[in-house]
Amino acid sequence: MNLDKHSRTIPLYCPTCAGTTFESESPESHSVTCTGCERVISREELRRENEENIQAHLAEIKKEVSKAVADDLRKRLQSAFKGSKGFRLK
Repeated sequence: MNLDKHSRTIPLYCPTCAGTTFESESPESHSVTCTGCERVISREELRRENEENIQAHLAEIKKEVSKAVADDLRKRLQSAFKGSKGFRLK
């Protein structure tokens, strides 16, 4: 089963202007700058400010993955017991 199709990018919003574009001096930098309002914010603070958004996306992804796993399992079981008179799957 390929779960790559459930991969997604979650947009992080600036707590000041709700912009979604940030710049940093380097990938190792601990802070980013919003390109809309030029606010400098730490990566950790940005993550905390977007926790509700992250959790909402996570819940949606969990639902999708659970449904995909259940569907895949159902298909595999139907295939495994196809033609068997002793087992019946709905």
